[in-house]
Amino acid sequence: MSTTTAIKAKQRPGDRVFSGSAVFAGSMILVTLAAVAIFLIVQSLPAFFADSEDASILPTNFWAYVGPLVFGTVWAATLALIMAIPVSIGIALFISHYAPRRLASVLGYIVDLLAAVPSVVFGLWGIGVLAPAVQPLYSWLVDNLGWFPLFAGPVSGTGRTILTAGIVLAVMVLPIMTAICREVFLQTPVLHEEAALALGATRWEMIRTAVLPFGRSGIISAAVLGLGRALGETMAVAMVLSASGAVTFQLLTSVNPSTIAANIALSFPEAYGMNVNVLIATGLILFIVTFVVNAFARWIVSRRKEFSGAN
Repeated sequence: MSTTTAIKAKQRPGDRVFSGSAVFAGSMILVTLAAVAIFLIVQSLPAFFADSEDASILPTNFWAYVGPLVFGTVWAATLALIMAIPVSIGIALFISHYAPRRLASVLGYIVDLLAAVPSVVFGLWGIGVLAPAVQPLYSWLVDNLGWFPLFAGPVSGTGRTILTAGIVLAVMVLPIMTAICREVFLQTPVLHEEAALALGATRWEMIRTAVLPFGRSGIISAAVLGLGRALGETMAVAMVLSASGAVTFQLLTSVNPSTIAANIALSFPEAYGMNVNVLIATGLILFIVTFVVNAFARWIVSRRKEFSGAN
Protein backbone atom coordinates (compact mmCIF):
# COMPACT_ATOMS: atom_id res chain seq x y z
CA MET A 1 0.00 0.00 0.00
CA SER A 2 1.44 3.36 -1.02
CA THR A 3 1.81 6.28 1.37
CA THR A 4 -0.90 8.32 -0.42
CA THR A 5 -3.36 5.44 -0.24
CA ALA A 6 -2.61 4.93 3.46
CA ILE A 7 -3.20 8.62 4.19
CA LYS A 8 -6.52 8.56 2.34
CA ALA A 9 -7.57 5.43 4.23
CA LYS A 10 -6.87 7.09 7.57
CA GLN A 11 -8.88 10.24 6.79
CA ARG A 12 -11.76 10.89 9.10
CA PRO A 13 -15.28 11.29 7.68
CA GLY A 14 -15.23 14.96 8.64
CA ASP A 15 -12.01 15.50 6.70
CA ARG A 16 -13.50 13.89 3.61
CA VAL A 17 -16.65 16.00 3.90
CA PHE A 18 -14.65 19.20 4.29
CA SER A 19 -12.33 18.31 1.42
CA GLY A 20 -15.24 17.49 -0.86
CA SER A 21 -17.05 20.68 0.11
CA ALA A 22 -13.97 22.77 -0.63
CA VAL A 23 -13.51 21.12 -4.03
CA PHE A 24 -17.21 21.61 -4.81
CA ALA A 25 -17.13 25.28 -3.81
CA GLY A 26 -14.03 25.92 -5.89
CA SER A 27 -15.42 24.13 -8.93
CA MET A 28 -18.71 26.03 -8.70
CA ILE A 29 -16.82 29.24 -9.45
CA LEU A 30 -15.67 27.80 -12.78
CA VAL A 31 -19.10 26.32 -13.49
CA THR A 32 -20.84 29.63 -12.82
CA LEU A 33 -18.35 31.57 -14.94
CA ALA A 34 -18.75 29.08 -17.78
CA ALA A 35 -22.56 29.20 -17.54
CA VAL A 36 -22.57 33.01 -17.71
CA ALA A 37 -20.17 32.99 -20.67
CA ILE A 38 -22.22 30.37 -22.56
CA PHE A 39 -25.46 32.29 -21.98
CA LEU A 40 -23.94 35.55 -23.18
CA ILE A 41 -22.38 33.97 -26.27
CA VAL A 42 -25.52 32.06 -27.32
CA GLN A 43 -27.78 35.08 -26.87
CA SER A 44 -25.30 37.45 -28.52
CA LEU A 45 -24.56 35.54 -31.73
CA PRO A 46 -27.61 36.87 -33.66
CA ALA A 47 -26.73 40.46 -32.74
CA PHE A 48 -23.24 40.29 -34.21
CA PHE A 49 -24.68 39.94 -37.73
CA ALA A 50 -27.71 42.21 -37.30
CA ASP A 51 -28.21 45.61 -38.89
CA SER A 52 -30.61 48.52 -38.50
CA GLU A 53 -33.40 46.55 -40.24
CA ASP A 54 -33.20 43.73 -37.70
CA ALA A 55 -32.84 45.89 -34.55
CA SER A 56 -34.22 49.41 -34.29
CA ILE A 57 -31.56 50.56 -31.81
CA LEU A 58 -28.70 49.88 -34.24
CA PRO A 59 -27.50 52.87 -36.31
CA THR A 60 -26.00 50.66 -39.02
CA ASN A 61 -24.52 47.51 -37.47
CA PHE A 62 -23.67 46.15 -34.05
CA TRP A 63 -20.05 47.31 -34.00
CA ALA A 64 -20.99 50.89 -34.81
CA TYR A 65 -23.39 50.73 -31.87
CA VAL A 66 -21.09 49.16 -29.30
CA GLY A 67 -17.93 51.12 -30.20
CA PRO A 68 -18.98 54.41 -28.54
CA LEU A 69 -20.26 52.47 -25.51
CA VAL A 70 -16.92 50.72 -25.02
CA PHE A 71 -15.15 54.05 -25.33
CA GLY A 72 -17.43 55.69 -22.75
CA THR A 73 -17.07 52.77 -20.35
CA VAL A 74 -13.28 52.77 -20.46
CA TRP A 75 -13.05 56.58 -20.42
CA ALA A 76 -15.29 56.99 -17.36
CA ALA A 77 -13.46 54.21 -15.49
CA THR A 78 -10.09 55.72 -16.39
CA LEU A 79 -11.12 59.13 -15.06
CA ALA A 80 -12.32 57.50 -11.85
CA LEU A 81 -9.04 55.65 -11.34
CA ILE A 82 -6.94 58.74 -12.05
CA MET A 83 -8.73 60.50 -9.21
CA ALA A 84 -9.17 57.56 -6.83
CA ILE A 85 -5.70 55.96 -6.84
CA PRO A 86 -3.68 58.83 -5.28
CA VAL A 87 -6.47 59.65 -2.81
CA SER A 88 -6.85 56.03 -1.69
CA ILE A 89 -3.08 55.62 -1.25
CA GLY A 90 -2.92 58.85 0.76
CA ILE A 91 -5.81 57.83 3.02
CA ALA A 92 -4.34 54.35 3.51
CA LEU A 93 -0.92 55.77 4.42
CA PHE A 94 -2.45 58.24 6.84
CA ILE A 95 -4.47 55.52 8.57
CA SER A 96 -1.61 53.02 8.70
CA HIS A 97 1.41 55.24 9.47
CA TYR A 98 0.40 58.75 10.54
CA ALA A 99 -2.90 58.80 12.42
CA PRO A 100 -3.06 57.99 16.15
CA ARG A 101 -4.36 54.50 16.88
CA ARG A 102 -7.81 55.63 18.04
CA LEU A 103 -8.30 58.01 15.12
CA ALA A 104 -7.04 55.38 12.68
CA SER A 105 -9.62 52.85 13.89
CA VAL A 106 -12.43 55.41 13.52
CA LEU A 107 -11.32 56.43 10.03
CA GLY A 108 -10.95 52.81 8.99
CA TYR A 109 -14.49 52.10 10.16
CA ILE A 110 -15.84 55.11 8.25
CA VAL A 111 -14.06 54.06 5.06
CA ASP A 112 -15.41 50.52 5.35
CA LEU A 113 -18.89 51.91 5.99
CA LEU A 114 -18.80 53.88 2.72
CA ALA A 115 -18.54 50.59 0.82
CA ALA A 116 -22.03 49.66 2.07
CA VAL A 117 -23.71 52.76 0.63
CA PRO A 118 -26.00 51.75 -2.30
CA SER A 119 -25.12 53.07 -5.74
CA VAL A 120 -28.53 54.75 -5.99
CA VAL A 121 -27.59 56.97 -3.07
CA PHE A 122 -24.39 57.97 -4.84
CA GLY A 123 -26.44 58.70 -7.95
CA LEU A 124 -28.84 60.92 -6.04
CA TRP A 125 -25.89 62.73 -4.44
CA GLY A 126 -24.34 63.23 -7.87
CA ILE A 127 -27.53 64.72 -9.32
CA GLY A 128 -28.68 66.80 -6.38
CA VAL A 129 -25.42 67.95 -4.79
CA LEU A 130 -22.31 67.36 -6.88
CA ALA A 131 -23.50 68.41 -10.34
CA PRO A 132 -24.90 71.82 -9.27
CA ALA A 133 -21.83 72.43 -7.09
CA VAL A 134 -19.25 71.80 -9.82
CA GLN A 135 -21.10 73.56 -12.67
CA PRO A 136 -19.63 77.01 -11.82
CA LEU A 137 -16.17 75.41 -11.70
CA TYR A 138 -16.79 73.89 -15.13
CA SER A 139 -17.75 77.32 -16.48
CA TRP A 140 -14.54 78.80 -15.08
CA LEU A 141 -12.45 76.02 -16.62
CA VAL A 142 -14.03 76.54 -20.04
CA ASP A 143 -13.56 80.32 -19.85
CA ASN A 144 -9.93 80.17 -18.72
CA LEU A 145 -8.62 76.82 -19.95
CA GLY A 146 -10.87 76.26 -22.93
CA TRP A 147 -7.81 76.16 -25.19
CA PHE A 148 -6.98 72.76 -23.66
CA PRO A 149 -8.90 70.05 -25.59
CA LEU A 150 -10.24 68.31 -22.49
CA PHE A 151 -11.77 71.56 -21.19
CA ALA A 152 -13.14 72.82 -24.50
CA GLY A 153 -16.67 74.22 -24.50
CA PRO A 154 -19.51 74.83 -24.70
CA VAL A 155 -19.97 74.06 -21.02
CA SER A 156 -22.86 71.95 -19.80
CA GLY A 157 -25.57 73.95 -18.04
CA THR A 158 -26.48 71.11 -15.68
CA GLY A 159 -23.04 69.79 -14.69
CA ARG A 160 -24.09 66.23 -15.60
CA THR A 161 -20.96 65.49 -17.63
CA ILE A 162 -18.58 62.57 -18.00
CA LEU A 163 -16.26 64.23 -15.47
CA THR A 164 -19.04 64.37 -12.88
CA ALA A 165 -19.76 60.69 -13.51
CA GLY A 166 -16.05 59.98 -13.09
CA ILE A 167 -15.99 61.80 -9.75
CA VAL A 168 -18.97 59.79 -8.52
CA LEU A 169 -17.29 56.56 -9.64
CA ALA A 170 -14.07 57.61 -7.91
CA VAL A 171 -15.94 58.12 -4.63
CA MET A 172 -17.62 54.73 -5.04
CA VAL A 173 -14.39 52.77 -5.64
CA LEU A 174 -12.45 54.68 -2.98
CA PRO A 175 -13.49 52.49 0.02
CA ILE A 176 -12.42 49.14 -1.43
CA MET A 177 -9.16 50.53 -2.82
CA THR A 178 -8.35 52.26 0.46
CA ALA A 179 -9.13 49.15 2.51
CA ILE A 180 -6.87 46.93 0.41
CA CYS A 181 -4.01 49.45 0.36
CA ARG A 182 -4.30 49.94 4.12
CA GLU A 183 -4.10 46.21 4.84
CA VAL A 184 -1.14 45.80 2.49
CA PHE A 185 0.74 48.72 4.05
CA LEU A 186 0.14 47.29 7.54
CA GLN A 187 1.77 44.03 6.43
CA THR A 188 5.08 45.76 5.73
CA PRO A 189 7.74 44.05 7.90
CA VAL A 190 8.49 46.19 10.93
CA LEU A 191 12.18 45.29 10.54
CA HIS A 192 12.26 47.02 7.15
CA GLU A 193 10.68 50.18 8.55
CA GLU A 194 12.96 50.27 11.59
CA ALA A 195 16.03 49.66 9.44
CA ALA A 196 15.14 52.63 7.23
CA LEU A 197 14.59 54.87 10.25
CA ALA A 198 17.83 53.67 11.85
CA LEU A 199 19.72 54.72 8.72
CA GLY A 200 18.46 58.27 9.20
CA ALA A 201 15.45 58.25 6.89
CA THR A 202 12.52 60.50 7.66
CA ARG A 203 9.07 58.98 7.97
CA TRP A 204 8.22 59.86 4.36
CA GLU A 205 11.55 58.45 3.13
CA MET A 206 10.85 55.27 5.10
CA ILE A 207 7.44 55.00 3.44
CA ARG A 208 8.91 55.69 0.01
CA THR A 209 11.73 53.15 0.33
CA ALA A 210 10.13 50.42 2.46
CA VAL A 211 6.33 50.61 2.49
CA LEU A 212 5.44 51.55 -1.08
CA PRO A 213 7.77 49.01 -2.75
CA PHE A 214 6.39 46.28 -0.49
CA GLY A 215 2.80 47.22 -1.29
CA ARG A 216 3.21 47.76 -5.03
CA SER A 217 1.46 44.57 -6.07
CA GLY A 218 -1.30 45.27 -3.54
CA ILE A 219 -1.81 48.75 -4.96
CA ILE A 220 -2.15 47.27 -8.43
CA SER A 221 -4.65 44.71 -7.14
CA ALA A 222 -6.66 47.44 -5.45
CA ALA A 223 -6.67 49.48 -8.65
CA VAL A 224 -7.89 46.47 -10.63
CA LEU A 225 -10.73 45.80 -8.19
CA GLY A 226 -11.67 49.47 -8.34
CA LEU A 227 -11.52 49.39 -12.12
CA GLY A 228 -13.76 46.32 -12.19
CA ARG A 229 -16.42 48.10 -10.18
CA ALA A 230 -16.09 51.29 -12.20
CA LEU A 231 -16.46 49.39 -15.48
CA GLY A 232 -19.63 47.62 -14.33
CA GLU A 233 -21.29 50.40 -12.34
CA THR A 234 -24.83 50.97 -13.61
CA MET A 235 -27.31 53.04 -11.64
CA ALA A 236 -25.06 55.86 -10.47
CA VAL A 237 -23.77 56.52 -13.99
CA ALA A 238 -27.25 56.18 -15.51
CA MET A 239 -28.59 58.76 -13.06
CA VAL A 240 -25.73 61.26 -13.22
CA LEU A 241 -24.57 61.16 -16.82
CA SER A 242 -26.45 63.03 -19.53
CA ALA A 243 -25.35 60.79 -22.39
CA SER A 244 -25.67 61.35 -26.11
CA GLY A 245 -23.66 58.40 -27.40
CA ALA A 246 -20.87 60.52 -28.86
CA VAL A 247 -17.19 59.65 -28.88
CA THR A 248 -15.38 62.62 -27.36
CA PHE A 249 -12.65 63.29 -24.82
CA GLN A 250 -14.19 66.63 -23.77
CA LEU A 251 -15.05 66.55 -20.08
CA LEU A 252 -17.33 69.53 -19.55
CA THR A 253 -19.84 69.63 -22.39
CA SER A 254 -23.39 68.28 -22.63
CA VAL A 255 -22.23 65.89 -25.39
CA ASN A 256 -21.08 62.84 -23.44
CA PRO A 257 -20.41 59.18 -24.24
CA SER A 258 -22.52 56.58 -22.50
CA THR A 259 -21.36 53.39 -20.79
CA ILE A 260 -22.35 49.81 -21.54
CA ALA A 261 -23.89 49.11 -18.14
CA ALA A 262 -25.85 52.37 -17.99
CA ASN A 263 -27.08 51.91 -21.56
CA ILE A 264 -28.34 48.39 -20.77
CA ALA A 265 -30.18 49.65 -17.68
CA LEU A 266 -31.84 52.52 -19.57
CA SER A 267 -32.67 50.60 -22.75
CA PHE A 268 -33.60 47.12 -21.54
CA PRO A 269 -37.11 47.90 -20.17
CA GLU A 270 -38.29 48.95 -23.63
CA ALA A 271 -36.26 46.43 -25.64
CA TYR A 272 -37.93 43.69 -27.67
CA GLY A 273 -36.95 41.09 -30.24
CA MET A 274 -33.46 41.53 -31.66
CA ASN A 275 -32.91 44.63 -29.50
CA VAL A 276 -32.67 42.33 -26.47
CA ASN A 277 -29.96 40.28 -28.17
CA VAL A 278 -28.08 43.47 -29.02
CA LEU A 279 -28.09 44.61 -25.39
CA ILE A 280 -26.98 41.17 -24.21
CA ALA A 281 -24.18 41.29 -26.79
CA THR A 282 -23.00 44.61 -25.33
CA GLY A 283 -22.95 42.84 -21.96
CA LEU A 284 -20.71 40.18 -23.49
CA ILE A 285 -18.34 42.89 -24.70
CA LEU A 286 -18.22 44.32 -21.17
CA PHE A 287 -17.54 40.82 -19.85
CA ILE A 288 -14.61 40.46 -22.27
CA VAL A 289 -13.22 43.93 -21.47
CA THR A 290 -13.31 43.20 -17.74
CA PHE A 291 -11.62 39.82 -18.27
CA VAL A 292 -8.87 41.36 -20.40
CA VAL A 293 -8.25 44.11 -17.84
CA ASN A 294 -7.93 41.59 -15.00
CA ALA A 295 -5.62 39.36 -17.05
CA PHE A 296 -3.44 42.33 -17.90
CA ALA A 297 -3.26 43.35 -14.24
CA ARG A 298 -2.27 39.84 -13.16
CA TRP A 299 0.49 39.92 -15.78
CA ILE A 300 1.76 43.23 -14.37
CA VAL A 301 1.73 41.84 -10.83
CA SER A 302 3.64 38.73 -11.89
CA ARG A 303 6.21 40.84 -13.76
CA ARG A 304 6.79 43.11 -10.75
CA LYS A 305 6.72 40.38 -8.11
CA GLU A 306 10.49 40.24 -7.88
CA PHE A 307 10.57 43.94 -6.98
CA SER A 308 8.03 43.60 -4.18
CA GLY A 309 8.69 42.57 -0.61
CA ALA A 310 5.54 40.48 -0.69
CA ASN A 311 7.42 37.46 -1.99
